[in-house]
Amino acid sequence: MKLLIATTNIGKFNEIEEVLKDLDLELYHLKKNEVVAGKSLKELLTNDDFEEHGETFEENAELKAMHYHELIGLPTIGEDSGIIVDALKGELGVKTRRWGAGANATDEEWIKYFMEVMKDVPEKKRTARFICAAAFIDGGGETVMFRGQTEGVITHTLEAPLKKGIPLSSCFRPTGHDKVYAALSEQ
Repeated sequence: MKLLIATTNIGKFNEIEEVLKDLDLELYHLKKNEVVAGKSLKELLTNDDFEEHGETFEENAELKAMHYHELIGLPTIGEDSGIIVDALKGELGVKTRRWGAGANATDEEWIKYFMEVMKDVPEKKRTARFICAAAFIDGGGETVMFRGQTEGVITHTLEAPLKKGIPLSSCFRPTGHDKVYAALSEQ
């Protein structure tokens, strides 16, 4: 089965690919110039102007999945994720990657800005939750929604090398673990 992972973020694609690796799937993502139904993804995406504008992770995931399912015609997973940091009420969430240093910032620029904002936040206020919503649209257009949430804290320093596309994984330590996401095994 062919499945489109509707993301240009290679870090997110790699995480989803890891979760789905044991299934008999041929995965596609928006950055590769692969051929689907006789046309290259680059050709199919020539006039693509999709922009996340939902107010929730679920809305963005479903909008993205619907848009790319209609454009490319494959069963599609659309995903939206981000972090809510209690000390930064209302600032991140669905705008996590576009916040602060901005959507065009490198991972290094983005995390440097974030860590600077967080530097004087006391331990008790560094609580956070990472949220991910994924919408799956099958070949017939039926949609199934999934949501996951992980509680944790923001560390005072980066505790693992940055993973491309997901810099927060180097400073988010899930509750019950002694390592940040980026230092945990895939399992």
